Amino acid sequence: MISIQHLTRRYGSVVAVDDVTTEIQRGEIVGLLGHNGAGKTTMMRVLTGYLAPSSGTAVVGGADVTKDRIGVQSQIGYLAESAPLYGEMLVQEYLLMMAALRGLSETKAQSAVGAAIHATGLSKHVVQPIQTLSKGYRQRVGLAQAILHDPDVLVLDEPTNGLDPIQIHSIRDLIKELGQKTTIILSTHILQEIEAVCDRVMVMIQGQLAADAPLTELVSDNAVHMSLSDPAHDVAERLSRISGITEIEAGNGASTEGQRWVVRAAPGTTPPVQEIIDAGREAGWTFASIAPEQRSLETVFKQLQSDHIQRLGGQA
Repeated sequence: MISIQHLTRRYGSVVAVDDVTTEIQRGEIVGLLGHNGAGKTTMMRVLTGYLAPSSGTAVVGGADVTKDRIGVQSQIGYLAESAPLYGEMLVQEYLLMMAALRGLSETKAQSAVGAAIHATGLSKHVVQPIQTLSKGYRQRVGLAQAILHDPDVLVLDEPTNGLDPIQIHSIRDLIKELGQKTTIILSTHILQEIEAVCDRVMVMIQGQLAADAPLTELVSDNAVHMSLSDPAHDVAERLSRISGITEIEAGNGASTEGQRWVVRAAPGTTPPVQEIIDAGREAGWTFASIAPEQRSLETVFKQLQSDHIQRLGGQA
């Protein structure tokens, strides 16, 4: 659906996006995570055709942003961080105008606007001037214009920035619903946002793609915790034979589940859970539980930041 190859964008001597390469498949909800100034917004602006790349390529649905910008934009719905709304216009009036700009016929525009209003919960505000709406409802208007033409890709830049908790929850629910049929790229520096709606995370640090993986994989550690219902005396011996396992230790303290163990793989690798289970079954162990250790997304992000600083020799 989306192919980004060696994408770079410079502002003079400043490199805002630095040689990013990735692929995004149809139907994914991808969180673009990073601190302010990490390059997230620039990446989105290039992807949506609002900025030209300094080098590299970005292709959406077969259309190249540098060669067929209109072809790219016809497939994308875009909600900028500060949605460019016309405050003096009524909600319905503004959305009909945007539908016309999208090239929808009058009949299709009426239907599309009605569907967008229903999807974003704006039914009670269609004849209200946009400038009289709360910030949360203005965000909904911005989101409604982004989905008018039923785009294949939805690009959202900080969609819940500045909203209250109730509004945030409502927008997140809407994003998850839209994600059932649309590829969504969601930019944010809020970790809870990623955890709430995304199934894949791309972490940007100083313009570079520091991580790109499914959320469940990113927060999985290199350790497995397991409990055996009945004591076994050959656990360490048997597990040490499995390739990839670097450490085996008995768990501390008593457990109502039985004998506990922690099994670790090399840093940055995934423990061979299935091989552990197979070895246990062969030995006749009874597993009370076995599960990979989970890290918080905050811990992962801090580690990526630390690794990045170390690579730059402490100059970041």
